[in-house]
Amino acid sequence: TSRRAPREEPVTPFSYYFPCQRWLAVEEDDGQIARELVPVDEAFVKKDSENEGQSPATLGLEQKAKSTTYTVKVKTGDKKNAGTDANVFITLYGSKDDTGIVSLKASKINKNKFERGKVDEFTVESVDIGDLKKIKIGHDNKGNSTGWFLEWVEIDAPSLGQCLKFPCGRWLDKSEDDGAVERIIFPAELQTVEYIPFVPYEITVYTSDIFGAGTDADVFIVLYGSDGICTRQKSLCLNKREQRMYFERNSVNQFIVELEDVGDIIEKIRIGHQGGGLNSGWHLDRVTIRRLLPNGK
Repeated sequence: TSRRAPREEPVTPFSYYFPCQRWLAVEEDDGQIARELVPVDEAFVKKDSENEGQSPATLGLEQKAKSTTYTVKVKTGDKKNAGTDANVFITLYGSKDDTGIVSLKASKINKNKFERGKVDEFTVESVDIGDLKKIKIGHDNKGNSTGWFLEWVEIDAPSLGQCLKFPCGRWLDKSEDDGAVERIIFPAELQTVEYIPFVPYEITVYTSDIFGAGTDADVFIVLYGSDGICTRQKSLCLNKREQRMYFERNSVNQFIVELEDVGDIIEKIRIGHQGGGLNSGWHLDRVTIRRLLPNGK
């Protein structure tokens, strides 16, 4: 007897949505030129008319719940020819995943990166990789002065409540030490600093619709919870270009920032700027704030 082949069920096409809405540029945002994107529900990317009340801000918090932002500080040793002109990269390895290779392109402190005796600071954002276990750091050995003496790397992960130190104290140089130009480094457990993890807040700022309402100043915010808990003072703009772009007359600007968790009730906020410049005066209409709960809801 002949056996009938099982009938194939029709395949329902399924779309994956990977919104970005971020710069991939050394001079913009956090300076990264490659990003990991996580899929989100279709409702988040439909136009407002079809959106049933979902907003881009909800999308921002949704994505933030699935990602972690690291502040990476890199110390170049204070030795002759310790600095490098080569392209430096890093990979962070966690208990769940790794970040992949991340180019350290835009130092927040120094225009010329990896100079002798200097500390450079970078922002690395990735999907949640779990507890940080080790890093790999190295360079491509390209340029005129490539050899590099790496003193240490420090990685702060506010969403994990951890700051870890990765001591190196060795050359990454074809003609020094063992000739390696990349190294795997483990954290020094005794130098790990633990603190209460930060949570993302969505802060929406409405500038008034009156003549001269906008500002180019450096706007900051502080959140206050009950029992005297407050966050650090946080600038909403990352650079002067953003200061010029945001807080224009009759504008609405949204920011997702990681800050200390002040609890379920925000009793007050402090918002202001340092003055200075030609257009510093600002007429603020209102501010709205949403907090992402620690469990991701």
